[in-house]
Amino acid sequence: MLDVKSERELMAKAIKASKSSYSPYSNFQVGAAILCSSGKIFTGTNVENASYGGGICAERSAAVTAVSQGERKFLAVAVFGSFKDAREDGLQYAFPCGICRQFLREFAAKDMVVLVGTSEDDYKKFSFYEEILPHSFGPEDLNMEA
Repeated sequence: MLDVKSERELMAKAIKASKSSYSPYSNFQVGAAILCSSGKIFTGTNVENASYGGGICAERSAAVTAVSQGERKFLAVAVFGSFKDAREDGLQYAFPCGICRQFLREFAAKDMVVLVGTSEDDYKKFSFYEEILPHSFGPEDLNMEA
């Protein structure tokens, strides 16, 4: 579905979004970029809160922005995370948390991919439905007509 150039562009946008992170408590800056079926890309970053439960992850931040602009189908999501001032050799892959996985599921295309990376050139690619959230619960499970 995505070519390498598009994957790198999506990861670059996630990295750029992480720079806007508000993470004074964890110092873990996360950025996400979501490619929608319209071709538009929406980004988000994590925003922490002194009342810890009041924060929001980068993936949900990007998803809420996309949905508020009328998007309803996500083709791909890229996620980048690092500790503030981390050296390149100290970077790690940041996967979506459980709540973000379920939230993304609501709008995930059947072939949606998830990219997690430490740079535009160093990323891993996963199938959302097969590797990130298999056996998931979604809108079709609430269809009472079945």
